[in-house]
Amino acid sequence: MTLYVIRGEGVTAHSSAPAIVSQGELVVQSIEDIEASGLSKVELTAIWNALPGTAKLAKFKDRKTAAQRLWAAFAELPVEVPGSTAARAGSKQAQVIDLFRRAEGATVAEVIAATGWQPHTVRGIVSGTLKKKLGLTVLSAKEKRGRVYRIPAQAGT
Repeated sequence: MTLYVIRGEGVTAHSSAPAIVSQGELVVQSIEDIEASGLSKVELTAIWNALPGTAKLAKFKDRKTAAQRLWAAFAELPVEVPGSTAARAGSKQAQVIDLFRRAEGATVAEVIAATGWQPHTVRGIVSGTLKKKLGLTVLSAKEKRGRVYRIPAQAGT
């Protein structure tokens, strides 16, 4: 069964549960999960408008309609299969990828806290493994909390 992870306005399809589900992320498996998610009609509309190939909407008539249309659109998303990015579920590499895919991204310090790695190892996985070996797009931005790395929702899929 395909699972869909909603991160802000982005949605990714997975063939199995992701290794890490961060705070603010929502995993749905059915129309009922979308209806029971507690997402407002405004949030559901924003998710719809962010999906590739959908006609932009101002709003949905009701939650049920939103859930039905979103579920149909989710079925068209490419499914991420474990191993497709060469990271075993639960591995430290998978943890780093999941941290970078969160809307807020992750700093080197946050990756160190999650993995126990040294700073040079974190920088090495970003440039060597994620960018060169796996071909993922890793964005970097200087923010208040330091240099933040992100993998865009559709990158590498």
